[in-house]
Amino acid sequence: MRVFVAGATGVIGRRLVPILREHGHEVTGMVRSPERADAVRALGAEPAVADALDAQAVRDAVGEARAEAVIHELTSLPRRIDPRKIERDFALNDRLRSEGTHNLVQAAQAAGAERIVAQSIAFAYAPGPPGSVHVESDPLYLHAPKAFARSAAAVHELERTVLGAHGVVLRYGYFYGPGSSISREGSMGQDISRRRLPIVGSGGGVWSFVQIDDAARATVAALGNGASGAYNVVDDEPAPVSEWLPALAQALGAPRPRRVPAWLARPLAGSYGVTTMTRAQGASNALAKRELRWQPEHPSWREGFRTALG
Repeated sequence: MRVFVAGATGVIGRRLVPILREHGHEVTGMVRSPERADAVRALGAEPAVADALDAQAVRDAVGEARAEAVIHELTSLPRRIDPRKIERDFALNDRLRSEGTHNLVQAAQAAGAERIVAQSIAFAYAPGPPGSVHVESDPLYLHAPKAFARSAAAVHELERTVLGAHGVVLRYGYFYGPGSSISREGSMGQDISRRRLPIVGSGGGVWSFVQIDDAARATVAALGNGASGAYNVVDDEPAPVSEWLPALAQALGAPRPRRVPAWLARPLAGSYGVTTMTRAQGASNALAKRELRWQPEHPSWREGFRTALG
């Protein structure tokens, strides 16, 4: 199959392209600048240079690749996320999720692509009762607080556009592993090693993780399995911050994280940061495992943090 990967040199794209090639797919990787073309070639793919916000350029790139499937992995995230500045720092990322998705889906349809697969997130569900583990039929967070409102709307627009084209939406959990922020060299790994990432309040916020290569394998599985729809791509064990953060510190050989009250953390982490630490909720992978015929090689972050951080 001829597969067009938009965002081929991003965090997941770098892991995805080699796995696609292992499965016998012919891969074209789209990047924004000519300077990144060599990085695409190094992954074993043919480069296509186009700005995702330029509809005609994207249409031309997808058409020239004669794409049979299009995978949307477009992101533009800062190397270090400051939860106080989400609204400012995620401006381009939100445009890629809204405008960029429209351009890519229209290009895929014009090229006659048979499959569209797009990256979303498993932590944009509307809050449910305490202890909720969200399934795909649960509503997204359409009335989010101001700091996250535009980003939440962009996630909804991405999913609406892709599902409207009978595509597949993969709601990835928090990535960990090589090249991600949760790795030995990543920003969160460095903050933990320097004891700059404390447990806030109760640490009761629940996160769902996925190891980066497991996410890539789920993406490949979605090319041939599953009906149009959304799927949570997460591991088997949603976990509260109070459990996973000390385990991650231990895996990194770092000191045990401090604990700070929410009121003290709010000026440094903002309301969004405090919420993710204290009130976030996890997601279930049952549908993806059943319909995509996917099994994570790292079913729990407990083992994954020890062996697959990179």
